[in-house]
Amino acid sequence: MPQDITIIGAGIIGITTGLALQDKGFQVRILDRYGVAAGASQGNAGAFAFSELVPLATPGIMRKAPKWLLDPLGPLSIPPSYALKLSPWMIRFWRASWKDRFQAAITAQSRLMDLSSRALEPLITSVNGEHMIQRDGQLAVYEGQKEFCANLQNWERCKALGVNVDLLESRGAIAEIQPGLDARFTHAAYTPDWKNTVDPKAWTVHLAQVFLSRGGTIDLEDIRALAPHGSGVRMITNSGEIDTPQVIVAAGAWSHHLAKTLKDHLPLETERGYNTTLPEGAFDLKTHVTFSGHGFVVSRINNGVRVGGAVELGGLALPPNFKRADILLDKARAFLPGLNTEGGKQWMGFRPSMPDSLPVIDRSPKSDRVIYAFGHGHLGLTQSAGTAQLVTQLVTDTQPDIPLSPYSATRF
Repeated sequence: MPQDITIIGAGIIGITTGLALQDKGFQVRILDRYGVAAGASQGNAGAFAFSELVPLATPGIMRKAPKWLLDPLGPLSIPPSYALKLSPWMIRFWRASWKDRFQAAITAQSRLMDLSSRALEPLITSVNGEHMIQRDGQLAVYEGQKEFCANLQNWERCKALGVNVDLLESRGAIAEIQPGLDARFTHAAYTPDWKNTVDPKAWTVHLAQVFLSRGGTIDLEDIRALAPHGSGVRMITNSGEIDTPQVIVAAGAWSHHLAKTLKDHLPLETERGYNTTLPEGAFDLKTHVTFSGHGFVVSRINNGVRVGGAVELGGLALPPNFKRADILLDKARAFLPGLNTEGGKQWMGFRPSMPDSLPVIDRSPKSDRVIYAFGHGHLGLTQSAGTAQLVTQLVTDTQPDIPLSPYSATRF
């Protein structure tokens, strides 16, 4: 039997990877400080967003940077107290926005999305999870022709890369898919193949239960550091040391702290995402709706409505600014006039983000017994099945399905 493997992180990446390794006969143990889906995997929009190919670092985006500091409640913000600490990441972000890197990032993102999309369907079947999937598409809406045309090039890129997109240029066509939108939204792009889960936390917990039923183990453990040890890896905790033949680091926004203990310095930052989940009956939502010009979405979660998004580059230590959730909810009330905003539950989560919006899927340069699988930003759920497949190929020294150089730990 192949040797044991330890995964650090019981979020969607760690759990899905554990299942994939089990399929290859590995005995897998997953360790997490707080348990299954305790971080970003529990509160996201629940979308398998395979058409989200455009990275955050787009050409010309740095011209907008001064506005981010002046508008702390805007769709992309940097708290002034964090700006200096963020500057090394922002320099790499700026470089990633140059046209050569931008095009390369789209190509790499498209390959990972295609792989993840193809890997998701057998996973759903394998875990008997179809009842947890919503196949209702996604509607990105725009306020007028000018905003629509400004985004048209990105949709044409998506089409060229095989994404199924219907461009809508009338309120009537939009209303056929999602009634009840404010009249300001005159244009839209509809991606009918888009999927959501009914609840991202429930989906991750379901996968974890299947993982356990197949002989895996999940334990609470706070791993503070990693060190090469003999032919394996030593994990240092507050209570002692744990030795393991191989480690996969899938600890989301905390992953770079573990990498640093191996002297791997990776430019990971935290997209702090905010949302409010409204109870069942808040609105008759037919599809996932993206308000592109305002940086947020509404999605159906357990027949309720989750209003969330935006990006706050603020690290792990600053307290949440729930005014950001409030302003998103206020906008949603204006954009969906029939929305009942009473009884909502607010949440903030940490999304691990690399400057080029691509994850790290690679062996550690300092130890070939450590594999990194983190940095997916707001696309962890989307890319979980594809990432699990690539990590398994790394573990088994199998030719990867796509080139791994764009996701290298040394690309910066």
